[in-house]
Amino acid sequence: MNIAPSPMPDTNSSALAAAWRQSLAAAGPDAAQVLASLADDHAAALAAHFYKVMMNDARASRSMSHDQVRVRLQPAMQRWVRDLLQADDGNVEQLIANQRVIGDVHARVGIPVDLVTRGTRVLKQRLFQLIGEQAGHGETAHTAIASLTASFDIALEGMTLAYSNARERSSRTDAAYRLFSLVQNVSTERERQRALLLDWENTLLYALAAQADLGSFKSLARSEFGLWFNHKGIPSFGESSETVQISSLIREVDQLLQHTLQQDSAPAERSIQLQEVRSKVSQVRTLLGMLFERIGELDAGCDALTNLLNRRFLPTVLRREIELAEKSSGSFGVLLLDLDHFKTINDEHGHEAGDRALQHVAGILSQFTRGSDYVFRYGGEEFVVVLVAVDERQALVIADGLCRRIAETPVTLADGQLLAVSASIGVALYDGHPDYERVMARADAAMYQAKKQGRNRIVLGHDTLPDAPGRAALRRD
Repeated sequence: MNIAPSPMPDTNSSALAAAWRQSLAAAGPDAAQVLASLADDHAAALAAHFYKVMMNDARASRSMSHDQVRVRLQPAMQRWVRDLLQADDGNVEQLIANQRVIGDVHARVGIPVDLVTRGTRVLKQRLFQLIGEQAGHGETAHTAIASLTASFDIALEGMTLAYSNARERSSRTDAAYRLFSLVQNVSTERERQRALLLDWENTLLYALAAQADLGSFKSLARSEFGLWFNHKGIPSFGESSETVQISSLIREVDQLLQHTLQQDSAPAERSIQLQEVRSKVSQVRTLLGMLFERIGELDAGCDALTNLLNRRFLPTVLRREIELAEKSSGSFGVLLLDLDHFKTINDEHGHEAGDRALQHVAGILSQFTRGSDYVFRYGGEEFVVVLVAVDERQALVIADGLCRRIAETPVTLADGQLLAVSASIGVALYDGHPDYERVMARADAAMYQAKKQGRNRIVLGHDTLPDAPGRAALRRD
C-alpha cells in the first residue's frame, strides 16, 4: 500500500528549481561555505529555538506535545535546516520534493500557514545574526544572507503550494462525504427534492385558483424544499455558482409572492406574474438537477462490488476521529486486512470466485463490526476498518474475532463448491499524533508482518516494526 504525496505541477517545480539554482550560483563558494558551517555548528540550537517559539502559540501546543517535539519533530527540523543551508545544484529537485511532503503533512495535521511562516521568519532572523558573528558585514556576509533568504523563501513557497493543493482536495472530499453520508442514495434524494418543489408549486397554483388569501402561504424559503436547501443542500453541495443562483431565485420568488401576487392585480397581470414565478421555479429545478448530476459520481463513494465505502473518504473519517479523540482524550483503532493468496483464488477459480470472496468478506466485516465503525474497500483485496472509541484490548478482540470468522466461514462458489479464505490483519491504535498517515503506516507495517509470519493472523503495530514496502517516505515528521 503506497499513498503518494499530492503532485505539484511540473511547471511550478521547474520554476522553483531554476530559481534555487540561480540563487546558489549567484552566492558563490565563500557564501556557501559560511552557510554550510552554520549547518554543522548550529542546526540543533536553531531547531530548538524554532519550537520554543512555536510552542508559545496555543494552536501549535494543541497539535503537538513536548514529547513529540523532543523525540520526533526537533530532529526532523534539524535535518530540514541542515538540508537548506547545505543546498547545492545537485540536490535541488530532492529538496523541492521534500518541501512537498512537508506541506502535505502540514495540511493533514492542520498546522496554520501563519505559524510556519512565523517560524521561518524567526529562524532567518537568528541566522542573520549568526552570519554577522561569523562573517562580519562584508560582501560574503551579504551574499550569504541573500542566498539564505532565497532558499528559505523557495522552500516555503514549495510547502505552501503542496499545502494549498492538499487542503483544497480535502475540502472537496469533506464536502462530498457530507453529502454522501447525508443522502447515501443520491437518486432517491434528487427525486424527493424535486417532488417537494413540485408540491410547493402545485399548492400555490391551487391557492391562487381558489382565490385564497396568500398571507399564510409558506414562502419558498420556508417550505420543506427551501429549508432542506438552506440547511443541508448548500453545506453538502458547497458554495458554487448554481447554489448562489438557486438562493437568488428563491428570494426573487418570495418577493413576488409578498409584493406582487398578494396585491389586487388584474387577472391578466396576475397571470403574467404567476408565469414569472413558475419560470423561476423551473430554473431552480434545472439548476438542482445540474447539482445532483455533478455529484452523481458519489455512487463511486460506495464500492460497486462490495457496497462498502471506498478509500476516497478514509482521510475525512480519520481526520474526524482524530478530532473527536483529542476532544475526549480517547482513542480509536485501524484494522488493515488483506485477503491471503488472493491471486491464487483468481488464477485457479476465476475472477468471479475472487469477486465472491471479496463480497463474502465485506459481508462479514459489515455484520461483525459495530454500527458506529467504518468499513472500507481499500483497493484490490484490501479492506480497512476504523474502530471508533476503542482501546488496545478492544481493538485486538474485534480483530481476532474477524480473523477467525473469515477463516471459519468458507465462500460458496457458483457451482456450490466451498472455498476457504483467510486474512492477515494489521492493528494500529491512535497514539496522539495529529497526522492520520502515522496510524495507517503502523497498521500497514503490522499487516506486512502478519503476512511474513504465516498469514491468517493479527499483528499489533508499533513504531519499532520495520516499514512496509513503499511506506518509508511517509514516516517523515
